Amino acid sequence: MSESTSKPVLSIQDLVVEFKTEAGLIRALDGVSFDVQEGEALGIVGESGCGKSVTALSILKLIPSPPGRIAGGSIKLDDIDVVNQPDDEMRKVRGSLASMIFQEPMTALNPVFTIGNQMVEIIRVHQKVSKAEAKRQAIEMLRTVNIESPEQRIDQYPHELSGGMRQRVMIAMALSCSPKLLIADEPTTALDVTVQAQVMEEINRLQREMNMGLILITHDLGVIAESCTRVVVMYCGKIIEMAETEELFRNPRHPYTRGLLDSIPRIREKKLETLPIIEGMVPDLANLPKGCRFADRCPKAEDHCRESEPPLEDTESGGKVACFIPN
Repeated sequence: MSESTSKPVLSIQDLVVEFKTEAGLIRALDGVSFDVQEGEALGIVGESGCGKSVTALSILKLIPSPPGRIAGGSIKLDDIDVVNQPDDEMRKVRGSLASMIFQEPMTALNPVFTIGNQMVEIIRVHQKVSKAEAKRQAIEMLRTVNIESPEQRIDQYPHELSGGMRQRVMIAMALSCSPKLLIADEPTTALDVTVQAQVMEEINRLQREMNMGLILITHDLGVIAESCTRVVVMYCGKIIEMAETEELFRNPRHPYTRGLLDSIPRIREKKLETLPIIEGMVPDLANLPKGCRFADRCPKAEDHCRESEPPLEDTESGGKVACFIPN
């Protein structure tokens, strides 16, 4: 774990998020805890439905209610208690203190307003500046994210831009008020491989230059390896491993983390190795097993793994793991 005496920009403790569904009440997050320091890049990985995006939405208090609600725990952004913050006050927090880049810019950008309209509105909500000054700042921010001819692009509509350019606009909007925390939820999913690399390079560069905390949510371990200093691995709404990135890749302690890393394609002796798979299916959150949630898929599981849930405990290397029989 990163040692720091500075105050974290984000601190989450024992976070519980529940949703009412036709199948009953489910816990999408169950006791999630982690911090993000100023200037730190934290990656969150795991299969679809593990709670990555719910964590991101909870930080900005964007969980749709109903059917969802934050049922327990705390979220602190600097000195702000997010869980108990009134909605009108949270609108001031979003964008100024913490911002989010969503995975599909076409659903996040309003198609009937120009890029400039949307950026200027955000800047003026959080800063007492004129419309002309807000437009100047917006153009400068578009230039910062390497959009060519920003003076012309600012008057265009989202559908007139390419996918990569729309995602750069989203980055520019997210950073236009210099937030302390940037949350990037699968920011390159909808882009082709070449553009993915360019967008991630922009996010990493700006995060370093602005010394922001970064939460990068992804299923791509390659992106995590290149972009993050620390990694949180989630499974079925719980954190099952947390470690420095280099340590996690060198010595994964949880069998699930090992399975994820083993599933990365590798070329050996000029031929592609057969990819190992993690057997079985993720359990239904409405009908979770009694013990470890990964036990039915785990090659190392023993009887007590199916009876008791392993706590998230410190490892000798400074990370944390929730496993009775760690690697």
